[in-house]
Amino acid sequence: MEPQGEYRTPVCDGSRLAAARWACLPLAPIRQGGSRRDRSCLDSADSLPGHGTRASVRTRVRTARLFRWPLSARDDRLVAVTEQSTGDVVPERWNAVGPTSSMWMDPAQDPRFAAGAELEGERETLLDYLRAYRLALELKCAGLDAEQLARRSVPPSTMSLLGLVRHMADVERNWFRRVMARAGAPALYWSDDAEDADWAGAVADPAVVADAWRAWREEVAFAEQFVADSPDLAIRSPMQDGTTVALREVILHMVEEYARHLGHADLLRERIDGRVGQ
Repeated sequence: MEPQGEYRTPVCDGSRLAAARWACLPLAPIRQGGSRRDRSCLDSADSLPGHGTRASVRTRVRTARLFRWPLSARDDRLVAVTEQSTGDVVPERWNAVGPTSSMWMDPAQDPRFAAGAELEGERETLLDYLRAYRLALELKCAGLDAEQLARRSVPPSTMSLLGLVRHMADVERNWFRRVMARAGAPALYWSDDAEDADWAGAVADPAVVADAWRAWREEVAFAEQFVADSPDLAIRSPMQDGTTVALREVILHMVEEYARHLGHADLLRERIDGRVGQ
């Protein structure tokens, strides 16, 4: 199945790995080494899928992997799961759009694609990706009750979708309010007295769910306003280790943080009710 012309780069699912989460260290930037993705396959329009016979099979595969486009229909992936790794009942996988779709919902109704305009410039591009990933977290949690949101559905991991919302509320708060705005704001859920308190405190209580969403939305709103009021992404703030960090690096780190955790959300949601899609 070729990608539809109106789609921008799919922005939801991160890697589908049940990897151990990294510790999120308050007030310490994460700097990863390693080479950048090879984007040489995007040098010309002929390199993109659907541009005739000139696009080699190798280029098509590389491009599809880069943008997470499916190379074929996914009917075979939406079959009932019969092998169980735990004693729990494994839900049947399903897609809200249809068995041949790889999307979470109809793109015409998807709020991540609402803007529709071409992205221009560093600020607009970074903020649009971050906006879309934040929306993706909400979409992955939509339609679930308190018990489902708090369910640690991929054992032995202690992660849950509710824990993820609480975790990201503190990540947003740490980088934008505490680091960039230099506000003396205590952590919401992180604690020196309890390990992984943001995850451990994610219990199946509607009040806990409401509090998590309220906190997350307040921190997102603060972050958006802070960036909007900042004249330049090059502004820097001091770190505890004596170095400084630029606003552009913080935004880029937030894109990475959401992308990685949305890979966890993919598996958590799929294991709860079987729903799949990016």
